[in-house]
Amino acid sequence: MNQVNRRNFLRLAGAGAAAAAAAPVAQAMGAATATAASVVNPENADRETQQDKPDTNIADAAKIARGPNSMPGLYPGRVVMVKNSRSVRDNLIVEQEVYDMIARSMLELTGEKKLKKAWRKFVKPGERIGLKVNPVAGKSLSTSHEVVRAVIAQLEESGIKRSQLTIWDRREFELTDVGFTQENYPGIRITGTEQMDKEGLYYGKDGKLYGEHMIDRDWYYWADVEGEYDEYTMPYMVNGGKYSYFTKIVTQELDKIINIPILKNAGMTVTLALKNLAFGSVSNTGRLHAKLWNETCAQVCAFAPLRDKVVLNIVDGIKGCFNGGPGANPQFFCDYHTIITGSDPVAVDRIGFDVVIARRIAEGLQKAPTPQGLEFMLQAEKLSLGVADREKIELREVILG
Repeated sequence: MNQVNRRNFLRLAGAGAAAAAAAPVAQAMGAATATAASVVNPENADRETQQDKPDTNIADAAKIARGPNSMPGLYPGRVVMVKNSRSVRDNLIVEQEVYDMIARSMLELTGEKKLKKAWRKFVKPGERIGLKVNPVAGKSLSTSHEVVRAVIAQLEESGIKRSQLTIWDRREFELTDVGFTQENYPGIRITGTEQMDKEGLYYGKDGKLYGEHMIDRDWYYWADVEGEYDEYTMPYMVNGGKYSYFTKIVTQELDKIINIPILKNAGMTVTLALKNLAFGSVSNTGRLHAKLWNETCAQVCAFAPLRDKVVLNIVDGIKGCFNGGPGANPQFFCDYHTIITGSDPVAVDRIGFDVVIARRIAEGLQKAPTPQGLEFMLQAEKLSLGVADREKIELREVILG
């Protein structure tokens, strides 16, 4: 087995030696900006709707009965958006202001007067709770530590022990790169599906990718699109073929999931709650971007490991981007000063879409929202995952400062 490590991978790619693999590698590392943009480009809308879509196994998702926590959760169609201009000072996020914003959003969402009671609507002592963050774009455009620490603090105040918590994403090494480490979060488990050892190797002594031991072959998203990757890309995909396997993190290791994406664009749409969950929870995703981006965002979330466990979505909209996403392009960064919260991931995405597109229009990047930008939300609504119709969403807006 060729022991490709991360250092050599980056060196080769940077030197141009892996030019043939550059596109799938970029896609594998979550920087498929151009693909996402083309999917929602209005000029391609007719082609996109007319082309034959590959078959998937979405019908299998409905074979398992829904449970009491199934999407869209306790408050279908209800979204809370809290704004606070004091949340950023001298380009730094102010943690106490963020704490207050999240606390207020929880009270508004639930109607409770006590913060502990609000949180206990969603999680309880003894449950294994995952915090799904998004570190893909690196330190400058990751789910912020201030937001994550505020969530953890409120969970602890509500009787949840740190030993119950797991901070997770698809790639463990990306979590480490942006500071989600044991040193920074003592007592909390940090893990990812795709892993490497201390020497920077992706393969264990058994000759298998560490990530292979993290996927659950009993749970999968099948699509009639073949995934083919070279040796440099495979560690970021785990497997090729037509199956995308769910991570054991969601199928075996967690009881509840709190989804904490960051507010950013992907072309003329957004990559928020649904995208963070779908592409962050299964393997072999490189094959899904070109023809099934919208379908993947919606359909993967319809399977029980996500549908029945994701109880809350808290969008980190303190800082974000309005163009160049989902990768980090600093010229398009902005301070949204916003937290968006809801149990309904579709409604949360719909409100986040309005925020980002309004900024894009103000910046002259587009003249109006594009219907195609809502496609994955509409598909998710048809799968009964939430509310995409803006007229049916109950938006509660709060301004703290």
